[in-house]
Amino acid sequence: MLRALIALTLACLLNPAFADERVQTQQQLDATRQDIAELKKLLGQLQQEKSGVQKDLRGTETEMGKLEKQVEALQNELKKTEGELGRLDTEKKKLQSARIEQQRLIAIQARAAYQSGRQEYLKLLLNQQNPEKFARTLTYYDYMSKARLEQLSSFNETLRQLANVEKEIALQQAQLLAQQGSLDSQRHELEVVRDERQQVLAKLNNDVKERDKKLQAREQDQADLTKVLKTIEETLARQAREAEEARQKALLAQQEAEKQRQREAAQATADDTPRKAKPVPGALVSSSGASYGGPFISARGKLPWPVDGRLLARFGESRGDDVRTKWDGVMISASAGSQVRAVHGGRVVFADWLRGAGLLVILDHGNGYLSLYGHNQTLLKDAGDTVKAGEAISTVGSSGGQDTPALYFAIRQQGRPSDPAQWCRSQG
Repeated sequence: MLRALIALTLACLLNPAFADERVQTQQQLDATRQDIAELKKLLGQLQQEKSGVQKDLRGTETEMGKLEKQVEALQNELKKTEGELGRLDTEKKKLQSARIEQQRLIAIQARAAYQSGRQEYLKLLLNQQNPEKFARTLTYYDYMSKARLEQLSSFNETLRQLANVEKEIALQQAQLLAQQGSLDSQRHELEVVRDERQQVLAKLNNDVKERDKKLQAREQDQADLTKVLKTIEETLARQAREAEEARQKALLAQQEAEKQRQREAAQATADDTPRKAKPVPGALVSSSGASYGGPFISARGKLPWPVDGRLLARFGESRGDDVRTKWDGVMISASAGSQVRAVHGGRVVFADWLRGAGLLVILDHGNGYLSLYGHNQTLLKDAGDTVKAGEAISTVGSSGGQDTPALYFAIRQQGRPSDPAQWCRSQG
């Protein structure tokens, strides 16, 4: 179709009498516009459906973040319970050792008492000649008797403590089993939610891509037709304005030459200025290293990256196949669940799900400087929290419609996007 239109344009340029051809081109353009109108109507209906899907996606991914947080809390509780069981087991072993020792002492005393006879006091009374020695011996026997009673009492107390510890161990073990069951249930629920998200995401992406391709093709047809029609109309009026066009062309040529000289001068100046090398896609970035404690306005080139990973997209690059949209930040590939750290101290001004960015954290660093962290799996901070440089604020995920885990990281300077590579430390 486009070749036919180009041929029509060439015929118009060579033939002064082509008003009828302009009418035909206008009719084709009107037909294409009508097709586009119908496609936009269908796309509008799809957008309404998409809004509902986006709402479901927001709820699903928010719930995923909460469940991830609950799973982590349950795992921490399991560790505490296991530690308490270890402590109780150690205490039980000590009590068992004390019980064995006390049994040994009681057995020794019992044998001594048996060997001395059941009427040791009476024998002592009949055999004693010296009253003073008899009194001392009697006092000795009183002490021995009290010692036996204390040993028995201590043995009984040890048995009581041992029973309590064994009871506490049984209780902790039951609690551990209950926590493990709850953790398994939460994990199963999380898997179900993840499956639902994948289905919703697949439906959303397929529908949008199919409709968007059709609309883009029609819009391109319209652009081509409009260009041909414009050429025809300009040709029809060319004889009436040839003199004026010649003057205008000379003036434009002069202006273009001046602009070219200015561009060459600016380029020469720019070439003399050393520039910071930008990381290329696939380059490694790191969150390690010392944090910068000064004001954010002075932090250019001194900040760590928010996560360890590889660059998927640079600032200013085209987003996918659509050359009309550019990246206003960077995308960093990292493992799901990796901790995302604040590149500079600040205050959390936003921590919630946002369409297109998923679970998003925004930090205010003062004087109009903001840093953004998107597509997270879990949010570790809430709006209003104050964070320090290097403090974990979220975990890497794929929320907001992403296929693979990655972090969207951007910096805003007085409301305008700024290249994060100019603020963060270069690698190597």
